[in-house]
Amino acid sequence: MSLLTLLPFIVLIGAMFLMTRSAKKKQQQAIEMRNQMQPGSGVRTIGGMYATVKEVNEDTVLLDAGPGVELLFAKNSIGAVLTDDEYNRIVHGIEHDLKADADVVPDDASSLTETDDSSDAAAASDDTPVDLGKKDAADADTADGAKADAQPKKSDGDSDAK
Repeated sequence: MSLLTLLPFIVLIGAMFLMTRSAKKKQQQAIEMRNQMQPGSGVRTIGGMYATVKEVNEDTVLLDAGPGVELLFAKNSIGAVLTDDEYNRIVHGIEHDLKADADVVPDDASSLTETDDSSDAAAASDDTPVDLGKKDAADADTADGAKADAQPKKSDGDSDAK
């Protein structure tokens, strides 16, 4: 047999080795994560339920899902062990102020375009109506003071002068 015929088999065996190696690595990380669970930790089960660990045994975990609600789960059913900040944000809606020193982004762009000197002028100009150049025919005055309907009207193309 030549090396050319063995090459596809060698590539296939190498790909299988790499896939099983990455799967074993992920499985080992999950086992380490589940072994680091302690009473009081916030967890998410693989079914999507959030609870607090009350007791950890060899193969099972007792979870406190609410006042008076204790559930017994297999350790393998724990999908993630959450940090205290993440658990409080998801379950209780408590936002931890991670960026207290960061700049606050305004809701609108007006503060980005104004300067301190023009802020009073901009506030005053917001109260006045904007003239778009269109006026009602009854209110429109011409330059010499006559009403707009006093202007000569256009004909539809028939003229008496030839």
